[in-house]
Amino acid sequence: MRKRILVVDDDAMNLKRTRMILEKYYNVLLAESGREALDKIKCEKIDLILLDIAMPVMDGLETFKRMKESNVEIPVIFLTASGYEDDVRTAINLGAVNYLKKPFFPEELLKRVAMGFEE
Repeated sequence: MRKRILVVDDDAMNLKRTRMILEKYYNVLLAESGREALDKIKCEKIDLILLDIAMPVMDGLETFKRMKESNVEIPVIFLTASGYEDDVRTAINLGAVNYLKKPFFPEELLKRVAMGFEE
């Protein structure tokens, strides 16, 4: 059975591009906000999450904290367009398995996802 990846990003083009890269190898679910991601996590089996850090209302770090508070143990790779090392450091300290700076090359995304499943 193919692994299921939830991609969370407030940018529709990023969602579309990421799905196009991943869908050959994985089942891909999409969420446009942290709230939508938390709802999907409750009712879907998800094997890995690609989570954008910078989103309105509830950013990726807050979404991840809420997952942890609910004892959700799904590997998370953070996506970030910013170069803020503090965000990345915070994400890793919270338990993220990796991060990827946007824009990314398809090969790099696939490599990080494969590594995420090995964690």
